[in-house]
Amino acid sequence: MADEQITTIGRCHVCKRTFGFTPARVMKVTMDPVTNLPLGMTVAGTFREPTPEAVARSVEEPVCADCVDRAKEFKEAMDAPPLRFETWRAERPDRGD
Repeated sequence: MADEQITTIGRCHVCKRTFGFTPARVMKVTMDPVTNLPLGMTVAGTFREPTPEAVARSVEEPVCADCVDRAKEFKEAMDAPPLRFETWRAERPDRGD
């Protein structure tokens, strides 16, 4: 019985769906409740060193497995090498020189 983990029901911070999870095993993201952004992220989407006040008020929010999978797919799509197009040369008709 001591090895069993207690399942908790909570809300995914990303998709807002209710899901069951084990608190010790679920993916969590540290959020600033005032800005509702991940800790250290700005509104423009850049990162900066979080202030001590933001760190003190930050909370960990659970993220469901579906959202984690979608984030991984998005990262793979963004990190994919750019498409390569074969170069081709347009044939010019002889000018009769």
